[in-house]
Amino acid sequence: MGRLLRRRRKSEGTAAPEVDLRSEQGVRTAYQAHGPELYRFALRQLGDEIAAQDAVQETFLRAWRAGDRFDPELASLRVWLFAIARNVLLDELRRAGRRPVPVPPEENDRSRTNLARGGVDEQVMRSWLVEEALQRIGQEHRVALVETYLRGRPYAEVAAEQNIPVGTLRSRLFYGLKALRVVMDEMGVRE
Repeated sequence: MGRLLRRRRKSEGTAAPEVDLRSEQGVRTAYQAHGPELYRFALRQLGDEIAAQDAVQETFLRAWRAGDRFDPELASLRVWLFAIARNVLLDELRRAGRRPVPVPPEENDRSRTNLARGGVDEQVMRSWLVEEALQRIGQEHRVALVETYLRGRPYAEVAAEQNIPVGTLRSRLFYGLKALRVVMDEMGVRE
């Protein structure tokens, strides 16, 4: 089934463009596409601009070194880079053995709690992984899952909107969840 999903993804034209992270131009392209977002992520976790810049630099250095291991069929470049960044941030927090910088009062409670415990925002990483996995399943299954589970809409309302019986919607949910589990397993997501 995994091969079928990969073939479908390629045939639909949704595969990410090839980026050769072993070349300077490939790293430059990846940085232009994802560098600012990685920097904001690192800054939110570390609370220090210089440390965040260093973390992003280390992320791209590790991506360059491991460029031959990047597989666009398993995860998008964005997801792969954020996984590397997460590891870099965890290493930095462990290495420094320091307490995170106090968060200014205008920051929201979630950021304050996250920095206080010194961890990386796992919920953001999970949402990116789920978003990537949802793009790899069929349209009917994706709509059923997003509308009922993620948006919390009643089955009857979604079924009426899709002009299908509620039983069909339930079937799409069942098979959609199975497909999502397979895709997430292929992406290496465990839990």
